[in-house]
Amino acid sequence: MSPTTRDADRSPCDAAAALIPRVLAERAVFPLYQPLVDLATRSMVGVEALARGPAGSLVEYPDVLFGAADRAGLLPLLDQLCFGRAVELARAAGDVTPPLVFINAEPAVLDNAMTPELVAEISAERSFRIVMELTERALAAAPAGLLHIAGVVHQGGGALALDDVGADPLSMAFLPLLEPEVVKLDMHLLRDPYAPYTIETTAMAGAYADRTGAVVLAEGIETEADLEIAQALGARWGQGWLFAKPGPLSAVADWPVHHSARLRPSRPDLHEPAGTPFSIAAARHHSRTGDQPMLDGLTDYLWRQATGTGSYAVVLGAYPDPATGRTWLSPLASAAESAAFVGVVGPALPGDAPPSVRHATTSSDGPESAETVLAVIGPHCAVALCVRPNAGGQADFVLTHDPDLVHAIGRMLLRRLGTAAERQTSPATDQRVGRTVTAP
Repeated sequence: MSPTTRDADRSPCDAAAALIPRVLAERAVFPLYQPLVDLATRSMVGVEALARGPAGSLVEYPDVLFGAADRAGLLPLLDQLCFGRAVELARAAGDVTPPLVFINAEPAVLDNAMTPELVAEISAERSFRIVMELTERALAAAPAGLLHIAGVVHQGGGALALDDVGADPLSMAFLPLLEPEVVKLDMHLLRDPYAPYTIETTAMAGAYADRTGAVVLAEGIETEADLEIAQALGARWGQGWLFAKPGPLSAVADWPVHHSARLRPSRPDLHEPAGTPFSIAAARHHSRTGDQPMLDGLTDYLWRQATGTGSYAVVLGAYPDPATGRTWLSPLASAAESAAFVGVVGPALPGDAPPSVRHATTSSDGPESAETVLAVIGPHCAVALCVRPNAGGQADFVLTHDPDLVHAIGRMLLRRLGTAAERQTSPATDQRVGRTVTAP
């Protein structure tokens, strides 16, 4: 696909953007696949699909291709075409395709409805398991949409991988909330293996893998020395030019396959738990009754945890009335000075939330709106306080340090935060969360 005479008169960026409608019309995306290997045996456990536009064109390489699609206002369609083509060619390769196929998802478009073509492609019978690769930007930018997509992935038997872990503190902070099956260490960690940040990041990734059964994968392995470092840092799987460059699936036809390599089973209800924070907490732990001074003391305890957890902390909350929100403004600002992410939902505040705090205004309807919830999540911290008024003029509450429960409460709050923000920015009927497919 080469530029037309009219394209030649445009700037390179404009000319590239002008090609995107043709790429979509002709389905002119030709993914390459790079092997993912078990580091102990060097046998293949899967492949990662890497998007490519038409060879020799202005949009051959992914950075230009996706940038051009964004400028053309066609990024959602382009991203879904790339995903569908990766599945299509992997299915067409038959027995050559290994058991796992990793496919990237663009964070900016995760809350868009799937095209019929993509639904048909990923719903078709296949011999491999899809692993959707996501970045921490996706959870920060569109939490409700991402958590919904994560649930859809698991409903269809797929798995999740968190990419570029270590490139930004957000990736480690959001790890327990997304709870992926694969943690992909950013390649720069291999280049500076003895740095305190590298040691800290890989130690936390290893602890997460030990707790959940996830797999740590190192990217960018180019030399035998890189391979040794990756294993020392805790990676079981890896990818890089030491093993193979990206190419067609036919290039891996003779590779030995590690057929015993498995990821943990899908958990369809993990990312969108039912109920309210108080209801799920009270179902697992006995609730207590307390007066306002007791609740104030417990809330202060959580704020101290929030400010002491460090740069990997996620602090999430929901308040039922502006008065409570007003008392939260100062501790929210303090928490945001060090935490990776701070977000709250509730009625409009009498003052402005700190710029570093994600705030979404919610209505006063529904059982959730009466609850006061505060959760602090970090690598070595998981604590939540869920409070609901009772008929006696006091309140019932649950204080929990149960990591699985705290993480579920955090997902509920993230979903409310994202959904409320979407309502504020998109007053029209929202069809983006109405997907009914059970794939990938």
